[in-house]
This record gives sequence, structure tokens and C-alpha cells, in this order.
Amino acid sequence: MEFHHISVMLEETVKGLVTDRRGTYVDCTLGGAGHSHRIAEMLEPEGRIIGIDQDEEAIEAARERLADVACHVDIVHDNFRHLEQILADQHAEEVDGVVFDLGVSSHQIDTAERGFSYMQDAPLDMRMDPERDFSAYDVVNTYSADELNRIFHDYGEERWAKRIAQFIVEARREKPVETTGELVDIVCKAVPKAVRRAENGHPAKRIFQAIRIEVNDELGILEHAFRTAVQHLKPGGRIAIITFHSLEDRIAKQTLKEMSRGCICPPELPVCVCHHHPEIKLLSKPVKARPDELAHNSRSRSAKLRIAEKLPPDTEKERRGS
Repeated sequence: MEFHHISVMLEETVKGLVTDRRGTYVDCTLGGAGHSHRIAEMLEPEGRIIGIDQDEEAIEAARERLADVACHVDIVHDNFRHLEQILADQHAEEVDGVVFDLGVSSHQIDTAERGFSYMQDAPLDMRMDPERDFSAYDVVNTYSADELNRIFHDYGEERWAKRIAQFIVEARREKPVETTGELVDIVCKAVPKAVRRAENGHPAKRIFQAIRIEVNDELGILEHAFRTAVQHLKPGGRIAIITFHSLEDRIAKQTLKEMSRGCICPPELPVCVCHHHPEIKLLSKPVKARPDELAHNSRSRSAKLRIAEKLPPDTEKERRGS
């Protein structure tokens, strides 16, 4: 099947992730298997990939692309919010690497009927898992003005959030907002013309981002998933996280930073009493796409790659039984 998606920072991610050619690697956002296929090319036949995705179209495409690889491949139709149970079911309590390629795929954006794009008229949907009942239609047509304002402000960082929310509530009094085109028209009416002319980018971009995040609970699951992934890494195993907007990147940055810290005692204490030890070490500053990649894939412009390595357990801490 045709499933178009360009994996961002592919070589940087895979080379930073794979440390054991016979190891087990988990792709939490399988998509069209761009990262997984490149990982498979680096693995021996004894190696293993566990791919997770909640989109059946992505899974079908991934099966086709990974059909001829030499290593073991197991594909799971699920959301990485259930990573703990997935690894248990796969008898993979310890793994060598976990990758998260966050955000919406090129295929989902470009498939008009999925309703992710503000550039194409389609039914309001935005579900990454089409089997779920809750969609963008429900957000736009059932949330109060205050709830819409909250998600537009918090998830879209939209300064006209309150005004746009009010315009949506007013419009749906006449009839439900059913399509992406109708929503775009409302947003454009709500944002003053002078602002639309002065700002770069489409006025609906941040609104569509906010609704998509709300529909799929994209931010609510991240910190727990990152911590679960680190918990199941072998010492020396690595986690790679690719983010595409400031909200998810902030969660990745703060979570990894906290797990890499030693003492977490209040600064006023003269000596450490927490006995907290770092779980990981950060391997580099965030990596951004190279100029040549930016030239052929504009969606890589906002991407950041963070990689961290699992540290061995603290023997002194184990001896104390703490």
C-alpha cells in the first residue's frame, strides 16, 4: 500500500540508538517503519524489533516494509501509553533501545479524509486510532468556550484562543461544525485581518495542533511512557526522542533532565539525605535536522532529537537495600 512518510533525522537517530547488533529495540511510533527498517538493516538475524502503532494503516504499511528484513519483528496494534503491558506480553522485560518519533505522520496529514490538515477540506476527525469514538468533531461541537480556550491556549499557545473559542461556540449554535474547511473559516473570521497579514503561517495551524493533541491525549501520556521506557532499558541501552513542537519537547527535556540528576535535596540542606542517583546520562545537546534535510523536508524544521543512555544500577544503593 502507499504510505508516504519521511522519517526525520533517520541516520542520527538510529546510529545514536543501536549499540548491540543482536539486541532488542522498541519503536513506539512505528508509522511506515522508517526508523525500524533502518534499525533492522543494522541488526544481526538474532536481533529483534518490537514495533507499536495505534493506526491500522500504518501497521499494514509497516508489515510490508519489514517483510524481508533478517531480524525478528513483532508488530503490536496499541498505544505506547500501554508500554509496560506490551513489553510484558512480548516477554521483553529488558531492551537495548527505545525510540519515540512524536507528532503526526506525513501520511496522516496528507490523507485528507483523516481530517488532520487545515489545507484540505474533510470531516473533522484527527484520530490517530480510527477505532476510537472520540474525535475532533466532539471537541469542536461539545466543549464549552472555556474548555476550548484552555486547549487552544495550553496546547496551541494561541494568543487569540478566547476569541476563536467564542466564534466557534457562536457558529455551532446555528449548526454543528462538521468539516475542517468550516473550522478554518471560523478561525479566519476570529483572527483580525491585520494579524493574519502580519503573522507567518496559517492562522488555523495552532488551533488544529491543539485539537489534535486533545483528541489523542498526546501530552498526557508522554512523561509516563518515557519513564517506563528507561525503566526497561538494559544498562547501556538508549532512549531516543524526536519532538516537533515546544510542548512535547518541554516534557522530554524536563523528564530526561530529572532522570539524569543525582541529589535532589533542597539546596538549603548542608548534606545529601535523599540518596538519589541518576538513572541516565544525556549523550548530547538536542540535535536538529541538517540543512540538506531541511531542503527536502520542511516538516523537519521544528524537530529536535534527544538521546540518553541508561546507567548501571548503583551498587552502594543496592547494598543498603534502598
